[in-house]
Amino acid sequence: MGVLDSDLLARIGTSAAPQTQLVTRRDIRKYSVATGQRQQRYLDGDEAPPMFHVALFWPVLPLTELSANGVAIDPLFPDVPGKRPMAGGIKIDFRLPLRPGDELTATRTLTNIYEKSGSTGALVFIEVTMQVHNARGELVLTEKTTRIMR
Repeated sequence: MGVLDSDLLARIGTSAAPQTQLVTRRDIRKYSVATGQRQQRYLDGDEAPPMFHVALFWPVLPLTELSANGVAIDPLFPDVPGKRPMAGGIKIDFRLPLRPGDELTATRTLTNIYEKSGSTGALVFIEVTMQVHNARGELVLTEKTTRIMR
């Protein structure tokens, strides 16, 4: 295999600058309607439904600044020469509900890079962990995203 090199592995532990966003009742209501939520607490905006946080911290960019596959270029996910990215999954540990007025801060860290052998050659797995805390310093959720370079 041997796709990974010391420069790539040295990036493990790298973090992006923390991002802070305010959760609003209007945004919860819009997301709830757009995703077909049925529970009144979500439709009224009293609490955010699961997955609301995913786009909360995405940058708003013009189309010209997106990658070829239509997503924002994420510097925490390094390019692996000769490999193309695909989604490898997302694992979320919800701790506290998100409510209107919550000021949330997300910190994202590249937590692991490893290699496995696949039927078409080496696969490189890149994991980024995001921790989201509220203004009281309480951990609201942890999300681990895996990208597979094949």
